[in-house]
Amino acid sequence: MLLTSKKIAIIGGGPGGLTLARLLQLNGVDVKVYERDKDKSARVQGSPLDLHDESGLAALSKAGLLDAFKQNFLAGADRLQIMNEHAEVLFSDHATKQIENFDSKDFRPEIDRGVLRQLLLTSLHPGTVAWNSHFILMEKQKEGRLLHFKNGITAYADIVIAADGANSKVRPYITDFKAFYSGITMLEGTIYEASKTAPHISAMLGGGKIMAFGDRKNVMLGQKANGVIGFYASFKASETWATDSGLDFSNKAQTLQWFKSEYPEWSSIWHELFEAAATPLIPRPIFCMQLDQIWKTLPNLTMVGDAAHVMPPFAGEGVNMAMLDALELSENLTSGNYKTIQEGIANYEMRMQQRAAKAAQESLINGDLMHSETALTRMLEFFNGHHAQ
Repeated sequence: MLLTSKKIAIIGGGPGGLTLARLLQLNGVDVKVYERDKDKSARVQGSPLDLHDESGLAALSKAGLLDAFKQNFLAGADRLQIMNEHAEVLFSDHATKQIENFDSKDFRPEIDRGVLRQLLLTSLHPGTVAWNSHFILMEKQKEGRLLHFKNGITAYADIVIAADGANSKVRPYITDFKAFYSGITMLEGTIYEASKTAPHISAMLGGGKIMAFGDRKNVMLGQKANGVIGFYASFKASETWATDSGLDFSNKAQTLQWFKSEYPEWSSIWHELFEAAATPLIPRPIFCMQLDQIWKTLPNLTMVGDAAHVMPPFAGEGVNMAMLDALELSENLTSGNYKTIQEGIANYEMRMQQRAAKAAQESLINGDLMHSETALTRMLEFFNGHHAQ
């Protein structure tokens, strides 16, 4: 096997990096994951993840974790309601959608990010993850790389795989291509003990998710584990909006007043989101990879997930692409189908760049549609048509 006696370093302990570590360990590979979080108890931000049959679920199946996923997914969290700014329900599949249907390739079960992370961590050999390891730089050493971390630790690896997200510190060692701003910013909030702190929103959500559309602006929210609700106010803005707005995102009164001012047509029902949210809220400018990015394959360095192909979240493909990256890269490096590691990486990168570009383009198109004047009408047409099939 190409990786016999090789030390593999994965920079980043998100879904892509941890899935890759699990798949490599199943093939007897010496792998270490370096994660900047202080420990495994670090709070994982972000909305639940919907996994797809041909990518995220396929990777979990190959990793021997599909049964564990079935025991931990958020049953019913994929049920959807589409509303207008007045919180009037114009589409709902709550009465017709099956809670569990793993026999259908169209079933996209959701799981809390933190739960998925713990599931993957539990599957790894003890000591696989080096916590509090914030990567700062690397240098060539022998046939591999010497890694340097903020805590002063250094480590050698024959092969380094970047899984450190959209702001990857490893990516510049591979390519000069940079992500571009999509024109959309999302203001993220989290509500804990939502049934008590946001009872009206919690009842309206019904354990599923809501997409509400107004004029060029929308609100999206969804059920997370342990009675938590996550939400996003999503809108078109300048790349520097978070700074230019002058908002103190730790000040509930300010953020609520901002919402009232910027979403003036929206019902006061939505105000509960900002009144109950934990602070600070998090502004997230949404970036996207260059659709034509190609780089020269290196013999001992590559990327998976957002490090390789960050994209907007409007097609639900981000984590699925990352986990499919892990599946394809691990297979290329352990299958015996390639004469050299570089050949295996090259084939993986070519396929990854092609499918990621397609997914990113779909995400950009969807993002523009969802923030247009006709967003509500178009989204209702899409889901009503899909629901009727």
